[in-house]
Amino acid sequence: MKKHFALVTGASSGIGLEFARQLAQRGYNLLIVSNVPEIEEAAKELRSEGVKELEVIPLQMDLGKQEAARELYAYTKKNEIEVEVLVNNAGVYHDKDILDDSEGFTSLIMNLHMYTPAMLCYLFGKDMRERRKGYILNVCSVTSKMAAQRLGTYGGTKAFLSHFTRALHIELRKYGVHVTDVSPGAVDTGLYSIPPIMTKIGKCLGIIVSPQTLVRRALRALFWGWSKTTIPTIFWRVLCFIILLIPTCVLRLIRRLGLF
Repeated sequence: MKKHFALVTGASSGIGLEFARQLAQRGYNLLIVSNVPEIEEAAKELRSEGVKELEVIPLQMDLGKQEAARELYAYTKKNEIEVEVLVNNAGVYHDKDILDDSEGFTSLIMNLHMYTPAMLCYLFGKDMRERRKGYILNVCSVTSKMAAQRLGTYGGTKAFLSHFTRALHIELRKYGVHVTDVSPGAVDTGLYSIPPIMTKIGKCLGIIVSPQTLVRRALRALFWGWSKTTIPTIFWRVLCFIILLIPTCVLRLIRRLGLF
């Protein structure tokens, strides 16, 4: 008999690890994937925290390769792992001029944010549609709504994933499959090089959220079948609205002045 699993990518630390933790608390066995060897330590940590009868399988795999989605899907079939929940969290963050990136990095970020998650949705989504049950959560970003300098590649790839998710949500809802994206702003994962006091102030103002809060709200949206993109704080909702109103000529002026 196949066991029901939650598959979480980018799960060695931060948001991905917290997704795995909270899904285990909901009773799911875990298949956690990352391109770094620390995924083994993450699995040990989850096992020490979780219920003994739950299974935690770590898999080190580079999801930035074109063939990664097919290889990961084949791994689940070979090991009779039935994926009921898919969390596409793996990604890389940066803010940099498009042409200043290397060709290799540009290829990596496009595969990691677009091709691989889309193909994982395609492969596992077909199985979920056939079973008429399943959950897919794609981790996008507020930058998907920010067509601005230095965020062209990152925000552009996240915009694709956000639009793709909304379409898939509409297509699969009648089959009992819930598809949701979460678009966080700043999350307290140690990714940003800012003093601890500024992090504390940011959290108090709702500018920065903890991984626990983000994941709890994202999973609630997923299991309740919400159709809208979830931006977990009012600050980021307002900021996204304001940025959409800024004319391109103003963005060019900001660029000339060297403000961003």
